[in-house]
Amino acid sequence: MAGMRRRLWQLALLVLGCWTLSGCGLGYYWQAARGHLELMDQREPVAQVVADPATPASTRDQLEYAQAALAFAHSELGLPDNGSYQQYAAIDRDAVVWNVVAAPAFSLEPRVWCFPVAGCVSYRGYFKQAAAEDFARGLRERGDDIYVGGVRAYSTLGRFADPLTSPMLTLADYRLAGLLFHELAHQQVYLPGDTVFNESFASAVEQAGMRRWLTAREETAARCDYERWLSRRDKVRQILARSRARLSALYLDSAEPAVTRQAKAAALQSLRDDYQALRDQWPGPPYFDGWFGAGLNNASLAALAAYDQWVPSFFALLKRHDGELPAFYAAVQVLADADAQVREAELAALARDQISQPAPLDNCATKQAASQDKPPG
Repeated sequence: MAGMRRRLWQLALLVLGCWTLSGCGLGYYWQAARGHLELMDQREPVAQVVADPATPASTRDQLEYAQAALAFAHSELGLPDNGSYQQYAAIDRDAVVWNVVAAPAFSLEPRVWCFPVAGCVSYRGYFKQAAAEDFARGLRERGDDIYVGGVRAYSTLGRFADPLTSPMLTLADYRLAGLLFHELAHQQVYLPGDTVFNESFASAVEQAGMRRWLTAREETAARCDYERWLSRRDKVRQILARSRARLSALYLDSAEPAVTRQAKAAALQSLRDDYQALRDQWPGPPYFDGWFGAGLNNASLAALAAYDQWVPSFFALLKRHDGELPAFYAAVQVLADADAQVREAELAALARDQISQPAPLDNCATKQAASQDKPPG
């Protein structure tokens, strides 16, 4: 009975949060709160799942790997140890939530929604795919480009003990560890409303953490896979950036809508062709095919936008503190607390520092990763 009352209070508090915002839909917050609590109710301690003879061996191995990465995150990376990812939720779907991203037909600027805690973000998340598609349908009918994408990870920024989920276990081991480091970095420092700052910081922690993790475990093959994935992702992002620049220039033109629409379709097809030419150079996975399907549009380009602009700045800041992560985190928090103009000026100054990239590992060219990338999330 006490547990039920506690869950009802949690549900009420989550829903009441919407009253602090103008124009919020109570139904949206109700589904978010209810979906969150249902997920929390599905959690089981990882140790219990691992000890269960009915647990498949592959699931047991992945959970043990995740717990080892989690222990490393706490002890060696200094990331928050608050119970997150020490429980497991096996769910009967391929994603935890589905994010809806929308953008006008002739703009790459996504629609923005504002929420308690998270601030303003360029998506709305739904725990049921049908609800996400229903909301997307209304936006599409008014003329917006729409992207609906499933998300494997689930984060409440440390306010609840976030679980590992079965969709997370579909990732290769090196991607799973990186995801844990990334999500825990959001719990370490989070600036509401500044996606680029948050994602750049978490990506820098993920990359620095992964190199330390894989080196400590002497996992040379996995390190090769990880570096290959980063390198290829960067090349894909370069062609995406060029395409966004072309489309932005197109949308600023004052041509008739029919002419602009035709030119937009040609530009998107050119982007697919550029990716195919890049892909043809790769002898094997990882690939990024899911990013370039029939649904490629302004909204999916917004979802694929590179939010790691300041990663070099954070690497420079880490180097300034001799790789000492606690001092680095404190310096990042100072930046987060600073005035926006001061923060951006400091990040720009840091970006001008010359940071050497990790040297390629021997024999990486002969090793191939075994997974193919999916769309964001």
